[in-house]
Amino acid sequence: MSKSASVRKLTQHLENKASHRRGTLFSKVLKKAVLKQLNHLQYGQLTLTDSGETHHFMGNKRSDLVVEINILNNEFYWYIALGGSIGAAESYINDYWRTPDLTKVIQLFALNQSVMDSMETGLASFTSPIKKAFHWLNKNTHKGSKSNIVAHYDLGNDFFKLFLDPTMMYSSGIFYQPDDTMEQASTNKLERICTRLNLKPEDQVIEIGTGWGNFAMYAAKHYGCHVTTTTISEEQYAYAKQQIDNAGLSNKITLLKQDYRELTGQYDKLVSIEMIEAVGHQYFDTFFSKCSALLKDEGEMLIQAITISDQRFNSAKKDVDFIKRYIFPGSCIPSINAISHSLTKSSDLRMTNMDDFGMHYARTLNEWHKSFKSNIQAVKAQGFSDEFIRMWEYYFSYCEGGFKEQVISVSQLHLVKPMARVPMSLVALET
Repeated sequence: MSKSASVRKLTQHLENKASHRRGTLFSKVLKKAVLKQLNHLQYGQLTLTDSGETHHFMGNKRSDLVVEINILNNEFYWYIALGGSIGAAESYINDYWRTPDLTKVIQLFALNQSVMDSMETGLASFTSPIKKAFHWLNKNTHKGSKSNIVAHYDLGNDFFKLFLDPTMMYSSGIFYQPDDTMEQASTNKLERICTRLNLKPEDQVIEIGTGWGNFAMYAAKHYGCHVTTTTISEEQYAYAKQQIDNAGLSNKITLLKQDYRELTGQYDKLVSIEMIEAVGHQYFDTFFSKCSALLKDEGEMLIQAITISDQRFNSAKKDVDFIKRYIFPGSCIPSINAISHSLTKSSDLRMTNMDDFGMHYARTLNEWHKSFKSNIQAVKAQGFSDEFIRMWEYYFSYCEGGFKEQVISVSQLHLVKPMARVPMSLVALET
């Protein structure tokens, strides 16, 4: 689907959901139901302003979060009551409500998860089967994976340049110092991966998920190893190929356009940076089985993965949230236990180390969001609508708030094959 077509599809979808329902008896019932649910807030303070009316909701437990929401259109209550958390996102995209600090709104409801759960199981539960059916259609089969990648990454390289740093790393950075730039944080992350794997010039490295090619170029340039890297995004492939050629690294990097399930060969080291989220929980075993098969008996692997708590994984993998619906179709965030279970079931890999650095991702998203907002005019010049812009602003805040409240996190996992002998050294990560 072309960029303009995807924008039109989003706008049309939201317009179709809206109708002239204000002032009806049912509207008043839905508004009353939403306000009643908000009375159950346990943490923080919420002030909701609606047509001159002001409603205050105060939690009875300690929290410094003070949040304001200004309702611009009563359709807001329909979206929340009938759509739950996705309805909240869609009503924001439609400009039915505004707030001085969107990330704080996300944090407030992340803290008050029981309130969101009750909204999801109320009237919104009637639309749940439709959302789940939509997600099921985006399963990550060979064909489905390609479609899901196109839906996000093929928005265009020029679009992603508007908020990513010059490394074009679309994954969490690591901020060793408070004044580290986003570019430095991305470089810190790359260096840490290479150090953890103890890369050597003689190493044959396989990367699953090229992105825009920077890990492959960094490892080849600074460590002298040969990197084979694969992507199924046409846009990323074209960009990475040009960058590799321009850097004179074509003899050190083999760039493939293949699904991970089609990869063959034996390698010393394997790297995958925030790609497993696109695999889908049905294919975790397939993914780790393939990783194991690609590694030599003494091979090592470093995976960087966004994670969700073990306690929420089983429900989250079945639910459809804003991210699955609008940003990453077919995605599923794993838990550490889900990864561990899959490793045990489908591979001979064992975990030797895990670093968790979720707050670094909150900072990363904040940096991306600031860059995005500073380039709004350039975003519009590329043909993206106001609805699309609000959707991406919601995406940045949605994820930042989740990391800040530790609903989700990010980890680097060091995995090794049976014959690997890991040096006796610890690499500290200051969080």
